[in-house]
Amino acid sequence: MVILKNLQLSIMKKTILAPVILLITITTINAQQTKGIIGENNWLSTWTNFKPATTEYDEANHILTGNIESDIKLTKNNTYQLTGTVYVTNNAVLTIEPGTVIRGDKETCGTLVITKGSKIMAEGLATDPIVFTSNNNISERRPGDWGGIVVLGEAPINKIGGISYLDFNFDSALGHYGGENPNSNSGILKYVRIEYSGRKINALKELNGLSLAGVGKDTKLDYIQISFSNDDSFECYGGDVNFNNLISFRATDDDFDFTQGAQCTISNSLAIRNPYSSDISGSRCFEIDSYDKIENADPNKNLTKIIANNITLANTEDNNQGLVREAVYIKEKSYFSLSNSIIDGFSTCILLENKIGRIPTNLAKINIQNLQINQCNGVVQSEIVTNNPELANWYNSDTFSLKFSKLKNSELFMRPDLKKTPDFRAQNNGVLASNN
Repeated sequence: MVILKNLQLSIMKKTILAPVILLITITTINAQQTKGIIGENNWLSTWTNFKPATTEYDEANHILTGNIESDIKLTKNNTYQLTGTVYVTNNAVLTIEPGTVIRGDKETCGTLVITKGSKIMAEGLATDPIVFTSNNNISERRPGDWGGIVVLGEAPINKIGGISYLDFNFDSALGHYGGENPNSNSGILKYVRIEYSGRKINALKELNGLSLAGVGKDTKLDYIQISFSNDDSFECYGGDVNFNNLISFRATDDDFDFTQGAQCTISNSLAIRNPYSSDISGSRCFEIDSYDKIENADPNKNLTKIIANNITLANTEDNNQGLVREAVYIKEKSYFSLSNSIIDGFSTCILLENKIGRIPTNLAKINIQNLQINQCNGVVQSEIVTNNPELANWYNSDTFSLKFSKLKNSELFMRPDLKKTPDFRAQNNGVLASNN
C-alpha cells in the first residue's frame, strides 16, 4: 500500500511539473533568441542606399519600351530608361547583370511588368547591386516619379475562378495573374534597390515599388531595398512567397501589404518610417487583408496567412509618433504571426479592424511572441473600442514574452543614424528591455 501511494505521488508530481517545465523551456528559448534583424555582420552595408537623393547615376544610353518577347540581357556597361509600360512576354527571360542601373521615365510612367510564364533574373551582388531609380536629376527626384516593378505569376489567389486582372491600366491581354501552382517560378530579385517608384495613376489606382500578383514560392526574393515609394513598398496579391532581408525605407503608404489569400513568410527584414510621411488612407508597416473585394472572393480558397520572424519596425524620431499611428493593421479573416521582433515608436503595435470580434477563436489567428516593444503606448487595440480590457488581458500573459522599454533609438539599435550607413541590429540582443 505504501508503494502504491508513493507511485501515485510520483505520477502526480510529474503531471504537475511537466507543463511548468515546458513553460520555463519556452520562456528560456524566447529570451535567448535575438529580436529584430539579425546577422553576424551588418548586412545593410555595401549594397543599400539611404541617401538616393544625392546619388549621381549615368544618363540613360538605351531605351526599353514596348514588349520584350524573347530572352534579353541588360548589362552593367549601359544605363537603361524604362519608357511607358514595358512587358516581358511570351515566356521570355529578362536577365540583368550585377551593377546595372535602370531609370524609370516620369513623363510616360515607366513601369516594368513580368507577365505570367516569363521571368526576371535580377541577381546583383552585395558589392554591386542592381538599381531601379528615377530618371530625374538629383534636385528633382520625388516619390512616385515612375511606376515600379510588377511580377504576375501562376500561384493561387482567392478570387472567384482563381484568375484576376491587375488593374493598373495594363494591356487587357497581359495583365492577368493567378493559377494552381504555388511553386511557380517568376525568377530572382536579389541585391536590388528600387527608388522613387509608386506613381499614382488616379485616386483609386496607385502603383507600388514591387507588386507581386500570384507569385509562387520558387521565386527568389532576397536583399531588396525599396525607398521613397509613393504607395506601398511591397504588395502581394495572393500567391505563395518567401521573403528574406527586405528593407522598406520611407514609404508613403504601407511597407508590406498583403491581400487575396497571400501565403507569405518574411524573415530578417526592416521597415523604417518617417512619422510625417503617410497616405490619407492611413499608413502602416504591415497591412493584412484576406479579400480586397468581398464580392469577388472565393470563401473556399485560402485566407491570407503571414508568418513574420526577426522583423524590425521603426518609426523614426524619438518620442514622436506623428501621422503614423500603428505598426500593424489586420482585417478580418486573416492570419498574422510576428515573433522575435522589435516594434519601435508607434502609438500602438497592432490595430484590429472593427469587424474582428474579440473572442479567442479570432484572437488566436493573431500570434505575437517574443517582442521588444519600445516607445509604444499599447500592444493590441481595436478600431471599435480603444483601451479594451479583453484585449489587454488576452495579451498580458507571460507566455507571449513581451518586453517593454523606453529607450532612445541610439540605445536600442547599434547605429540608427541614417546620414551614415545605419545598423539596425539591436544592442545586446534587446536585453536592455524590462518585463512589464
